[in-house]
Amino acid sequence: MYRLPRVIRPPVKRLGAEKYLLFTLLSFAASVSVTRLFLELTGYPQLGGGEIHIAHVLWGGLLLYVAAILPLLFANRWVYTFGAILAGIGVGLFIDEVGKFITASNDYFTPLAAPIIYAFFLLSVLVFSRVKRLTKRNPREELYRVFDAMEEIMEHDLDRQEWEELEERLDFISRQSDHPEFIRLANDLHELLASKDIEIKPDQKTLWEHVQDTWSAFERRWINHTLLKAGLAVGLLALGMLAIWNLSLTLPINLSPGRFEQIMERMVSQGLVSSQAGKYWYLTRIGLESSIGLLLLSASILFMMGRDHLGATIGYISLLLSLTVVNLLVYYFDQFSSIILSCIQLTLLLGVINYRRRFLANHRN
Repeated sequence: MYRLPRVIRPPVKRLGAEKYLLFTLLSFAASVSVTRLFLELTGYPQLGGGEIHIAHVLWGGLLLYVAAILPLLFANRWVYTFGAILAGIGVGLFIDEVGKFITASNDYFTPLAAPIIYAFFLLSVLVFSRVKRLTKRNPREELYRVFDAMEEIMEHDLDRQEWEELEERLDFISRQSDHPEFIRLANDLHELLASKDIEIKPDQKTLWEHVQDTWSAFERRWINHTLLKAGLAVGLLALGMLAIWNLSLTLPINLSPGRFEQIMERMVSQGLVSSQAGKYWYLTRIGLESSIGLLLLSASILFMMGRDHLGATIGYISLLLSLTVVNLLVYYFDQFSSIILSCIQLTLLLGVINYRRRFLANHRN
């Protein structure tokens, strides 16, 4: 007879959790982007006939159910990778139809859908960033991870690197644990790993490791200090100029008289602006964009002047604010056409992080 546990035991982060969550994030982003692009190119076809319309939210729910039930049925570690990808695709298909469930008219095209989807993705990225952080190790959690990694022994798939990681974890448990049963178990497993019965196969890198190594080699050979710095300066300058150009369209005296009125008329006709408050929100978006644009221009100029530390800091903060705050308004008014701009901003942000890690970590201007 099954019974509920008497206590809720402290959770333990799974070995490789950040990798699985990254697969979910990537498949989530790809699912929404590909779905919107496919529907736009094909004229929003409907699956079914007559009164029947099988919306893709159903396929998303089905994939989410499969992703949830797989780890309940199977103990293999490959299930986590497969389930992570299915979960990302499923949640993308599911949340893509959020507009139908927040409007009385079941409006798939409601302007609120895009910022809601974007905000949900940002929350997922926040969870990923928290999971990826290094936490203080303890023997109990390390023992959990040892048992998780023991699958490689059972499948005769243990390579030298995995063997060394297991040895290091067991050493840590033996040295740090206050529980004699943990120490004895770690010592027994040590003896098992040291025995001739354990088959250690030649190192074979996974596809993900091959991709990482290929990128690292490309980065070392082609993306040197000068090239990366120049690319960041030009990219930040271009984004800053784009923001200032958008600001110029809203000024009373601008390069194209009447342009702002045309923009407002188009937004009213598309249902993006339906009141004076909507107009103020658009002006708020332009104000925030232009402020970030000035910061991006400043960061670019600082890079050109050789003030790399300050330029990288301002660029990092500006891009982070743009991606996490400003883009919520941008997605409301520009909808999913903003995906390309977001990808450019994210690429520059990763470039700034890479530049700080490779070239600024060990010295000051």
